Amino acid sequence: MTPAPLTERLTERVSDPRGPLFFPVTAYGADGSLDLDVYRTHVRRGVAAGAAAVFACCGTGEFHALLPEEFEVCVRAAVEAAQGRVPVVAGAGYGTALAVRYARLAEQAGADGLLAMPPYLVLAGQEGLLRHYREVAAATALPLIVYQRDNAVFSPRTVVELARTDGVIGLKDGLGDLDLMQRIISAVRSETPGDFLYFNGLPTAEQTQLAYRALGVTLYSSAVFCFAPEIALAHHRALAAGDGATVRRLLDGFYRPFVELRAQGRGYAVSLVKAGVRLRGLDVGGVRPPLHEPAEEHVKQLAQLIERGYALLEEDA
Repeated sequence: MTPAPLTERLTERVSDPRGPLFFPVTAYGADGSLDLDVYRTHVRRGVAAGAAAVFACCGTGEFHALLPEEFEVCVRAAVEAAQGRVPVVAGAGYGTALAVRYARLAEQAGADGLLAMPPYLVLAGQEGLLRHYREVAAATALPLIVYQRDNAVFSPRTVVELARTDGVIGLKDGLGDLDLMQRIISAVRSETPGDFLYFNGLPTAEQTQLAYRALGVTLYSSAVFCFAPEIALAHHRALAAGDGATVRRLLDGFYRPFVELRAQGRGYAVSLVKAGVRLRGLDVGGVRPPLHEPAEEHVKQLAQLIERGYALLEEDA
């Protein structure tokens, strides 16, 4: 059973409205091995730039490509780099036994919480999914956020049961079904006491955050924050302040073109982000297979788009 103070502390800290949630990329050296020094630098810069939390070794951080021992040292490095200034939440996934193992490694590494990604490959029913996440939640004292996407899609009733599960504190939505999300939020609000967190976890969540915000979902992950934190923060602050003009200018001039560029290649939600980090002067290396590097022309377009995004900020200055 998760101690209430730990759960309450993470819920309060992750809800900090000062900035978006930072999902750092995982840095590799020229030989493809982990580059922990560069990774720490990447995390430190994100925290200094104003991230509300660090989500280490999750989707953007290529969780799928990391060995268990690499995962543990990466999470530990993120914790060291964050220095307690913001919470560090680590990914956990695959089948139940492996997800439990990764959860325990994250706990040993000092993480403040877990993001539970979909179980590997299988199309499970609601009863099996509920059992899976309950076993992962029970494996450690760390609060757990469940990630809805791909083969892990939940009925409102299942989310109610998850919300009643010790240690489960929230749902991150990477599906984008707003009707389902409204029914989930309504069911949990009606049937469970206390706070339950919701996150917009779609790729380039800024593009859809106006719609999620209308549902009351104010927390979202920002891949753009990895390489252009000033742009991500400007959008985040404009949303919070109700500054529709700035939101529209950034959506029309930067985010929509970025989403269209991201759609030019499979896996670009990760590899194009890493290219953006490299363009801004931090060599985090490439991606591990089965992902592949963006086309040279797409990287050039990304460089132009980043320049345009920063020019939009100057217009507002």
